[in-house]
Amino acid sequence: MTTAALEPHAGRRCHNVLNSLHAAHYFSPDLGRELGAVGITDPRAVNLAVRAAAFGAVGAGTVAAAFYNYKYELVARHVPAVWETAAPGRVLQARARAVDATLRRLLGAEALASAEMAEAARLALRAAEACSRAARPLYAAHADLPVPEEPHLAYWHAATLLREHRGDGHLAALMSAGLDGLEAIVTHTATGKGMALKWVLGTRGWSREDWDAATGRLRERGLLDAAGELTERGAALRRQIEQETDRLDRAPYEHLGAEGVARLTELGGAFAHAALMAGAFPGDLIGKGHA
Repeated sequence: MTTAALEPHAGRRCHNVLNSLHAAHYFSPDLGRELGAVGITDPRAVNLAVRAAAFGAVGAGTVAAAFYNYKYELVARHVPAVWETAAPGRVLQARARAVDATLRRLLGAEALASAEMAEAARLALRAAEACSRAARPLYAAHADLPVPEEPHLAYWHAATLLREHRGDGHLAALMSAGLDGLEAIVTHTATGKGMALKWVLGTRGWSREDWDAATGRLRERGLLDAAGELTERGAALRRQIEQETDRLDRAPYEHLGAEGVARLTELGGAFAHAALMAGAFPGDLIGKGHA
């Protein structure tokens, strides 16, 4: 263990490349195929089930609370009914098969069997040793799952732990900033780095009327201008949220140390870039939503 000082935002940069590879399976045809094989065919049910399955057969309230930016009515439409179709254990098995197929398709067998993949898995798992379960429900639920033996699945598992650890902390920062789930999405989309409006409405259960109402509230607070762009105050709030998220998420990267973080970012960046070039994400996924 080391406490070597990290460069500013080093943990954030590392998380971003790890999260990119983690998130690829949500957009993979392999996920729909594997979940369809266990009876879950609605894309929204698939999305909710695979991420919530680590909790066990929980109800809509637990999922809505942990996911934060999904409309409750959408969650309640599928949870807990989805567990009657496929128990959480079967969903987790199907997810693992989908992740394996997705990584093989995007990265190729040679990359999966490489020394670099094994090294990335070791580094990411070492960083995850310093994650904390306290007040982090999605991280804690996934931390109770076994670490896969195959290096590429172990790497994906560790990336998931680090992603959910940061995500749980991010929700605390959003609440502290006074942003509800949809307002958080609207302001993130306004940065140009969040999901485009089409994808928000298609995956989170919100209507255009909901979006417009949230935009109105944010304008009243002086966070968005008349064109839906972030004001100086809004941009400053988003920076503050990310800085607070960094603070809450620093333990894993301090534990890994500056050299380890740099190496994991290098390795993870190469894998994420290869996945991106292989078409891991829709071309219209990211963009501003007010146009």
